[in-house]
Amino acid sequence: MGFDTDTDTDTDTDTDTGEVAGVIQPNLTVNQGENMPIWEPAKECMSRDEVRQLQLERLQATLNRVYRNVSFYRKMFDRIGFVPEDDFADLQDLQRLPFTTSRDLSDSYPYAMFAVPLREVVRVHSSSATTGNPRVVGYTRRDLKTWSTLVARILSAAGVDTEDVIQVTFAYGLMTGGLGIQYGAELIGASVLPTSVGRTERQVRIMQDFRTSVLVSTPSYALLIADRMEQLGIDPKTLSLKYCVCAGEPWTEAMRLEIEQRLFVRATDNYGISEVIGPGVAGECLEQTGMHLAEDHFYAEIIDPVSGRVLEEGEEGELVLTTLTREALPLIRYRTGDVCSILPGSCACGRTGVRRLSRLRGRCDDVVIIKGINIIPARIGDLLERIRGERMLYQVVATREGHSDQLEIWIAVTEELFFDKMREQRTLVDVIRNKVSNFIGITPRVRLVEKSSLQEENGVVKLFVDLRAAPAA
Repeated sequence: MGFDTDTDTDTDTDTDTGEVAGVIQPNLTVNQGENMPIWEPAKECMSRDEVRQLQLERLQATLNRVYRNVSFYRKMFDRIGFVPEDDFADLQDLQRLPFTTSRDLSDSYPYAMFAVPLREVVRVHSSSATTGNPRVVGYTRRDLKTWSTLVARILSAAGVDTEDVIQVTFAYGLMTGGLGIQYGAELIGASVLPTSVGRTERQVRIMQDFRTSVLVSTPSYALLIADRMEQLGIDPKTLSLKYCVCAGEPWTEAMRLEIEQRLFVRATDNYGISEVIGPGVAGECLEQTGMHLAEDHFYAEIIDPVSGRVLEEGEEGELVLTTLTREALPLIRYRTGDVCSILPGSCACGRTGVRRLSRLRGRCDDVVIIKGINIIPARIGDLLERIRGERMLYQVVATREGHSDQLEIWIAVTEELFFDKMREQRTLVDVIRNKVSNFIGITPRVRLVEKSSLQEENGVVKLFVDLRAAPAA
């Protein structure tokens, strides 16, 4: 695949505020609401007219680029007779184009959707393989600088500055969460503790010893940390914690209030999706009135997930994102599967022209989120079939112990399985537990149960049952 270097000019020169973890040269201003800095005021405080004009110019360049360099999009555009240079003159024209789906990315595994030669890709991340082939995400050097800057925006909005020690409990590796947050924090100049996931008692000890002031975690893990501190008899007031930046799973205002009261922090929401870039797509400021969308880098639509019709501002539906500056993996009308709305009005923080996303309300597809990991129950069945050589009757069950989500797999005991020796049953349970853990990154509890224990709907066993207590809205 080729790459048109003339289109480089459609990417922000403002994002070159230093190397990925280099010297800071931002043009900071201070907002009026919480007296906190805005990382890129020239971009975050544009008027609506300026935002729309910039989006139009960048969309034109992006559509031209993918038409020339990505065979998937060239075939898509040709199929409907769409020529970007001739047929795209207004933002509304984007609605003529079909959606891009997660299956499209899986089918292009590993590099077929890249818009630049592989020699220009300096970083590769991917999703977990819960939907068949992983969804592979590539980054050029400029993509990494853009990514770091976008994360710096949301962390600055959440209160992070050069004096902070930020503890990142997201996973490091092929997933984007840990490294994305780290590079944005380092660009700000904060000290980063890349503790990654798990080992909660150790996480608490590090908070004490290293004087952590910012915790980055899923909302449920923040509450699990609060539980562990309570068990250890540690008063959170003795820590240096000030802020908690949460992401990775849907949560509620009630959970925010509990996190704030138990850890004595201000808790903010942020949103990222690996396929689009990772963390940094949108994030709350300390006004806590919705997540500011990086509209100079992403064009957002809310659609009816069934009809695909674009909804009005304020209506709840599926979030669809189009990248405006991504070089390695530009995406057109990507269906995220996440349910939210675009909030009307502006925020008191000073980012007046930038639209905000509501808190995520869940998923509109068959993906369920447990411990921040996307899981498709049907894929668990495919794995079980490979283990046993036949399709088992099973149910994926989400439970909650305290504030910790648990994954369970309930398998109906057949006559053959019932008469297996106890040792063989235990071996089967161990094999399933290990295979699923390697497959999705979460170690499940595997239970052999009577068929009558599996919940049914219209006479059919449900693939997924959520036994987590429904949180208050």
